[in-house]
Amino acid sequence: MFNTTFYVRRLHSLCGLVCLGAVLFEHIFTNSMAMGGPAALNGALGMMELIPKPIFLGLEIGAIAVPLLFHAIYGVYIALQANNNPGRFGYVRNWCFALQRWTAWFLVVFLIWHIFYLRIFTKGITGTPISYELLQSYFTGNPIVAILYILGMFAAIFHFCNGITTFCMTWGITKGPRSQNVVSALSMGLCAVLCLVTLAFMGSYFVM
Repeated sequence: MFNTTFYVRRLHSLCGLVCLGAVLFEHIFTNSMAMGGPAALNGALGMMELIPKPIFLGLEIGAIAVPLLFHAIYGVYIALQANNNPGRFGYVRNWCFALQRWTAWFLVVFLIWHIFYLRIFTKGITGTPISYELLQSYFTGNPIVAILYILGMFAAIFHFCNGITTFCMTWGITKGPRSQNVVSALSMGLCAVLCLVTLAFMGSYFVM
């Protein structure tokens, strides 16, 4: 008998790991160029502009928007069914389970705001190119926006890194507690590193 839920959940997991991971690492790598100053970041952003617009738009829609929309919509469905109770069961995995759902809710709101303002409104509607100068004025002009952006990045980083652990469990890669603990520890180590890089490139906008 064909188990639809079984395969949909695995597709959901795969879309999150591959698509969110690709977007997250590209985003962090590109933004980390801000630590090298305006020329470094603008040069990295300029490289993206070299991709022909039809190809770039196709990649944005087919390889990013559609998979992430599926991951978000089905993720909301999963979150609504979840029974989060970290206060009662104070285990680390239970807290990670709850945080995975909480960050999902936060990311839905954050990504709608972030994508609409920068990608659709600023770049698409007004035709203003994304640049170091624009982002610096965007963040330093309103520290609340900078804080919300950092929180959004932290949420995305944790959601992805903890997702590595759940992906390995879902796909049967880590079957025992020991291997699951090892992957979880490595994933949280990656989470800490990516969060520190985020703080570093965000801080560079305020000191340069």
